[in-house]
Amino acid sequence: MTGPRVHLVSLGCAKNSVDSASMMQLLERAGYTSSDEADQAEVLVVNTCGFIAPARQESLAVLRELAGRKRPGQLLIAAGCLTQRYGAEVVQQVPGIDGLLGTRNWRDIVSLVTSLRPGGPPGPRYDLPDTPTVGHDDAGVLRAARLGASAYVKIADGCRRPCAFCAIPLIKGTAVSRSPGDVVAEAARLQAMGVREIILIAQDTTDYGHDLGLHDGLASLLEQLVASVPSLDWIRLLYAYPGAVSERLIEVMAAHPQVLPYLDMPLQHAHPAVLRRMRRPANVGWVHSTLDRMRTAMPDLALRTTFIVGYPGETEEEFDALLDFVEEIRFDRVGVFTFSFEAGTASEPLGDPVPLEVKEERRRRLMTLQQRISLERNQAFVGRTLPVLVEGHGDNLTLGRSYRDAPEIDGLVIVEGEIPVGELVPVRITGALPYDLSGVVERVSTPVIIR
Repeated sequence: MTGPRVHLVSLGCAKNSVDSASMMQLLERAGYTSSDEADQAEVLVVNTCGFIAPARQESLAVLRELAGRKRPGQLLIAAGCLTQRYGAEVVQQVPGIDGLLGTRNWRDIVSLVTSLRPGGPPGPRYDLPDTPTVGHDDAGVLRAARLGASAYVKIADGCRRPCAFCAIPLIKGTAVSRSPGDVVAEAARLQAMGVREIILIAQDTTDYGHDLGLHDGLASLLEQLVASVPSLDWIRLLYAYPGAVSERLIEVMAAHPQVLPYLDMPLQHAHPAVLRRMRRPANVGWVHSTLDRMRTAMPDLALRTTFIVGYPGETEEEFDALLDFVEEIRFDRVGVFTFSFEAGTASEPLGDPVPLEVKEERRRRLMTLQQRISLERNQAFVGRTLPVLVEGHGDNLTLGRSYRDAPEIDGLVIVEGEIPVGELVPVRITGALPYDLSGVVERVSTPVIIR
């Protein structure tokens, strides 16, 4: 006999996905079972995103849709960033919510659900601690979210950076790192479960270990991982902070084939004046010199970044400097976002003076430029053989990812034939599109090494 069923919807980023997976582990440990269908569940949980306005609107829409379909006795819990930041406002906007759970106490999901079961006090119940950090307790569950043969592993939560546009410190508090031993043990467990790629995530992975008194904590963690899980195929890094990529980190990445020559470093802009208004590192020369050193150490380095256009006060001249920077650096992948005004952040006094149509026009111009660069970068791989991690297949085609592609945000490699999911196969690249590659399996007896 199965226990009460839970339908959990996870919105937002990969960091949220980890929290969702951790909550589901706790619920299953307490006797609940997962349901893919909301109508068949006794408990509905939405792990919301509240980072920017479009994410908030999506979260509220999902909550309203589930609240409108609730049957008698069914519970609806709003969890995550939106509820942590806005609390009672969420209940006012979505009648029918029974409980709220913030980001800083996701471990309380079972006790919150239990308190809302028949016989408990009437809702809505609030579990929104106003603690300065997200806490250290992992509640004995994996802090990872699996995606086929890959898994996101959260190594820290919260953020101590002063970025003017960002609400994350308001939502999650300052940065709190997990212990290296816990992360390494988790990687070993994931490898035993068949995971071939782990993706290390945090709001700022390069700040890992600062609160633990570690120097070059991320580089040290990588060295421990490659020593402890030598059979793990890929280790990928996301979300590096400009100015925090150390010489030792570059050396460690270059020295160990397990650590992919891939870096996601959100730069947000390239004009020093805009960066100063953003309260971001404004030394653009550092970016040039560091990326030059990284490309020298790892000639196959894949670089991903994100930019914000239409930040308050951004002039056409400042935007042109960003275009010139992108043309010069030639990133493999770029994400572009229009500025989203966020009350309560340090940028609030600047207002939102750049018209929406100007923001959108600049976003289109930057993405059009990057599309050409991405195509040219992809075309350079035609004729080469790359390891590809298989994610799915059908109709005599296989979809996978190379070292250049993080799950869900980058491109794919389309391979002729059908290959079992989870296999890591050498693929000779025969075609290139702006975002994806295509190829055929290369029957080779020696491993393909990329650096």
